[in-house]
Amino acid sequence: MLSRPTRFLFVFFVSILTPALAQTVTKNNTGGNLAYIDPRIGNVGQLLEPTRPTVQLPNQMIRMAPIRASYLDDQISSFPLTIVSHRLGEAFSIKPSVQPVQADSWDQKLAYDHDLEIIRPWYYNTYLIDDEVTVEYVPGKKTGIFSFDFPKAGGKSILFGLYNNGEGSWQFNEGKEIVATETWAGDVRIYLYGVFSEKGKAGTVKGGKIQTDQNVSGANTRAWISFPDNKTGKIEFRYAISFVSAEQARKNFNNELQSTDLEALKKSGENAWSKVINQIRVEGGTEAQKRTFYTSLYRTYERMVDITEGNQYYSGFDKKIHQTTRPFYVDDWTWDTYLAHHPLRMILNPAQEEDMLESFVEMYRQSGWVPTFPVLFGDHACMNGFHSSIVFLDAYRKGLRKFDVAKAYEGMVKNANEATMLPWMNWPKCELDDFYLSKGYYPALGKNEKETVKLVTPFEKRQAVAVTLGGAYDDWAVGELAKDLGKTADHRTFSARGLNYKNLWNKEQNMFIPKNSKGEWIQIDPKFDGGMGGRDYYDENNGWTYKWQVQHDIPGLIGLIGGEKKFEEDLDQLYREGLGRSKYEFWAKFPDATGLVGQYSMGNEPSFHIPYLYNYTSPWKTQKQIRFLLDVWFKDNIFGIPGDEDGGGMTAFVVFSSMGFYPITPGKPLYTIGSPVFEKVTIDLPNGKQFTMEAKNCSVENKYIQSARLDGKPLDTPWFTHEQLNDGGKLELEMGPKPNKNWGAAIKN
Repeated sequence: MLSRPTRFLFVFFVSILTPALAQTVTKNNTGGNLAYIDPRIGNVGQLLEPTRPTVQLPNQMIRMAPIRASYLDDQISSFPLTIVSHRLGEAFSIKPSVQPVQADSWDQKLAYDHDLEIIRPWYYNTYLIDDEVTVEYVPGKKTGIFSFDFPKAGGKSILFGLYNNGEGSWQFNEGKEIVATETWAGDVRIYLYGVFSEKGKAGTVKGGKIQTDQNVSGANTRAWISFPDNKTGKIEFRYAISFVSAEQARKNFNNELQSTDLEALKKSGENAWSKVINQIRVEGGTEAQKRTFYTSLYRTYERMVDITEGNQYYSGFDKKIHQTTRPFYVDDWTWDTYLAHHPLRMILNPAQEEDMLESFVEMYRQSGWVPTFPVLFGDHACMNGFHSSIVFLDAYRKGLRKFDVAKAYEGMVKNANEATMLPWMNWPKCELDDFYLSKGYYPALGKNEKETVKLVTPFEKRQAVAVTLGGAYDDWAVGELAKDLGKTADHRTFSARGLNYKNLWNKEQNMFIPKNSKGEWIQIDPKFDGGMGGRDYYDENNGWTYKWQVQHDIPGLIGLIGGEKKFEEDLDQLYREGLGRSKYEFWAKFPDATGLVGQYSMGNEPSFHIPYLYNYTSPWKTQKQIRFLLDVWFKDNIFGIPGDEDGGGMTAFVVFSSMGFYPITPGKPLYTIGSPVFEKVTIDLPNGKQFTMEAKNCSVENKYIQSARLDGKPLDTPWFTHEQLNDGGKLELEMGPKPNKNWGAAIKN
């Protein structure tokens, strides 16, 4: 019999696992690997942003998720007609109402039952339990369809609103058509064209007053339409969105919705998802591991998004409409995505990645800078570093050439030499950047020293160590592409700058430590000093995380630390080092450093490569850590993401690691081997070939590699190349319950 504490834990875990199981088993008639996707995984965040159950087509503009405080909330505020940018806002709200339309109707929330909600990547369905309304939704590329099944008794109204504070407008035509605009991010005009399945009585709201006027404009305007009783009780709303013009919104509607219906669009969406999800097939592993894996793969298709409409698109980088012959993509955060998200796409869809890179080049042509966080309104300029340079290099070395490489390189050099490296800035360089170019490190301020450089933001600070380390990696990338392009002088210059990380290595503290402008060490506690998020010196993480931020020169880092033995000992200590204070105190300053194991933070991107560093000394420890981290922090339930997932940035790590390999250094066309959770992985490559990984005897217990073969030949090192993968290679692993400490340890990359 279970003890009282054990009974509690059993009930708790059953309760959090049941929704995932219920949706997969009882509500999902989809076959194949699509059945394993549960968009609710990670919908409750540890401390920061959770995932959202996004409904969309892969990499397409229209995205929808119900607006609610969190998954734990049993009320929905509204449904967006589109999510304009990942976590940066929505446009055009819609909600049903069974009550007479009043000024406060838009403020009333819609109660629902979690267990009656169905969420598939291509389809949404919920039952509003108080109003007895069933809501269905399916997305297109630039369009969508909502269906509202009202009860026989009560009213039948649909309420529209704006999410943003700028100017908007609503216009009804003959009670069956609606045309609207909303202003997003201050100056981006978004256009809506929609048609109702029934004719209704429409009106607007302005200044808090209900009006029967058929059109209205201004800030905070709203609109409504009420319908008479009909035979079915269903009202369907079909709509299209455009960032170009009202006329283009109507064209988008005609192109996508003229000859289809909800069921046909739903089936088309399921087919689109089936195509990308079934590109990777796995065998073995647990049902939970499959749910985590395929849900993670689904998340990697949330961004970037194609905003091309016909042969044109609106660009926030120069505020103009452009003609184009290829897709134009926005919505990317390269600080998060250069690590695994872009590399995954380079395997699965290199042609699409080339379109995205050409979009980066176009953004440079239009704005004068290669972007860091390109979104619809332009460069969001978040975090630090110009990691788009790393993405360009990585793609080039993996054979992706269908983008303007020369122009990309020009932009990389301009960013490196002329842009400020200050975090959250898209600006020409300042005196701090000139100091970096002269002295080889970003200067920090001493404790309580007042900031003198106006360009430094009060919250983000200088992040001097993080900026220096990130800048060294970026400069290395510029130098490596220079070498590949035959630019010898540039190669010498930027390769030297790629070693700038060494200028902040403090041998006594065995850490990267800040220096002031005089070249003097600033005495800090690298675990905890630096203000909120450690931003005076680091960024979102402390010195223990940034100790390992030299992905482009890992042998050089090993040398700084004192050789392979000391390097491995320090890696061991990372996972064992205490916080030195309560979790409450630590997380009050470092809320992004979640998913902690010792001082290792699984919940933040700078940590992704760290478990794989053991492959330079004792590969069996990489196998041990990867399996442990996947099992502890990536469960198939609503708590199943340890930090901000960042629209595919984190889940791409899960996809790679679950398959058994990882791109430890983007910019080098190599993969390092971890410990696959599946017995077999098959990737259908766009060139018509297949890459397969077979792990004989693989299981939860058998996580250690005993021996390996690649293309039938013994493999004694934990590395293989992108060329070997892309040629349709076959990786064979023999797995066992205890480590073979000799495998892979004799030969280093």
